[in-house]
Amino acid sequence: MARPCFKLEKDHPLPLAGVDEAGCAPLAGPVVAAAVILDRDRFPRGIDDSKKLPLEAREAIHAKLMVQARCGVGIVTNEEIDAINIYWARMLAMTRAVEALGIDPAFVLVDGNRCPRWDRPSRAIIAGDAKCRSIAAASIVAKVTRDRIMAAHAETYPGYGWERNRGYPTPDHRRALQELGPTPLHRTTFGLVREVLAERAQPRFAFAAE
Repeated sequence: MARPCFKLEKDHPLPLAGVDEAGCAPLAGPVVAAAVILDRDRFPRGIDDSKKLPLEAREAIHAKLMVQARCGVGIVTNEEIDAINIYWARMLAMTRAVEALGIDPAFVLVDGNRCPRWDRPSRAIIAGDAKCRSIAAASIVAKVTRDRIMAAHAETYPGYGWERNRGYPTPDHRRALQELGPTPLHRTTFGLVREVLAERAQPRFAFAAE
């Protein structure tokens, strides 16, 4: 299967940034976006959609990107997600990621079907992380960054398995949420978390034995 390449990027001016995010579906933690400007003459080999790469390969490519590319990261907290909803949180994270590059890209390619509301020449590409090398690079930076954040949070809030599930609604996370209750990092507007909070808010009546 073909890996992402520069084919869809060649018609756009340089410097060009690819943008992608990680963490829209989890029940806890932030959504993280990354913007990456690749040097087309010097970039890590093996760049692909982060979801297709094994952990070791993802980490190795991420380390090289930190040296060989210009990268910006945008983070939107779970409190912000609850305040503005996950769609707008995703757009905000991508905006922050581009702003964090430190330079203004001439063009931005965004993974998905819509670009943020910004005054930048840009184009959204559905499944862009599987087609465009710059977007695929951004997917790696976003995922590795968020995975590390959740692994660190797992030490503060043990029992939820975040070092493994990264906050996604896996069976072990759902079970822990029911048994231990939500943490300050859970997204209170997400269905299961909202349900658990509602259950715990219900008064418990003690009935005298007849």
